[in-house]
Amino acid sequence: MKKRFVDSQYVASLIGLISTMLFLFPVYWMFVTSIKPMSAIFAIPPQLIPREVTTDAYMDNILSNPEIVRFFLNSVVIALGTLVLTLALAAPVAYGLARLDIKGKGAMIGVMLVAQMLPSIMLALPFFLLFSHLGLLNHVIALILANTTTALPFAVLVLRPFFMSIPQGLEEAAAIDGSNRFLTFVRIILPLAKPGLLTVGAFAFLFAWGDLLYALILTTDESIRPLTVYLYTFVGQHGTNWNSLMAVSFVAIIPIILIFIAFQKHIVDGIASGSMK
Repeated sequence: MKKRFVDSQYVASLIGLISTMLFLFPVYWMFVTSIKPMSAIFAIPPQLIPREVTTDAYMDNILSNPEIVRFFLNSVVIALGTLVLTLALAAPVAYGLARLDIKGKGAMIGVMLVAQMLPSIMLALPFFLLFSHLGLLNHVIALILANTTTALPFAVLVLRPFFMSIPQGLEEAAAIDGSNRFLTFVRIILPLAKPGLLTVGAFAFLFAWGDLLYALILTTDESIRPLTVYLYTFVGQHGTNWNSLMAVSFVAIIPIILIFIAFQKHIVDGIASGSMK
């Protein structure tokens, strides 16, 4: 019996290792392509380990290109703005759906489920018309609001189970001590829902960081466009500058990797807890 258990652990570890390698291979191939000369990118058979290494793509497009700093900072501002606004809206909404006796609560949750499944391309034109009437085209606020709309249903649906799992006795005890509902929510409920908040925050940041559609449709001013639009400039009518594209792409994913490494425990706990509650 013990031998079977040990064998099953080895099999599970092997499957996990193979799955991890499969998921990480595109990142590895991105980096390898970025350090290959153009002549080696389309070599047959493909060079899994480059025979000739060059850093020209990094030198030309990152180290010697001051414009990339502006695009990078724009992406940071948009992603952080989306993160903050998503948490500010999703937390009270999810708490209200978890705790308050609201008419039509089931319908609201159903609408959020449907909204979560809508592709962004369906919302792009309505957003363009709305923000053009509001005078927000070519403004960072438009990109933050559009990305928040995409992330908000997911955030509410993930946070609601966390608030439902927190014992109501804590809120009753706080009320006896004289705390109102708002202070109880801020001082007691939010700290207890930390894994869920970190999970939602990480994914909201990820949604906004990887956005290209809204950035292309809602902006024409290069000074506020994010890094994803800068990546699009390497795709030309007559071909793609693959090593430059992969070099900037590899740099662009570094913040996402660092965020998930730093908060991986909380994110995994948040996803696991949210799926079970």
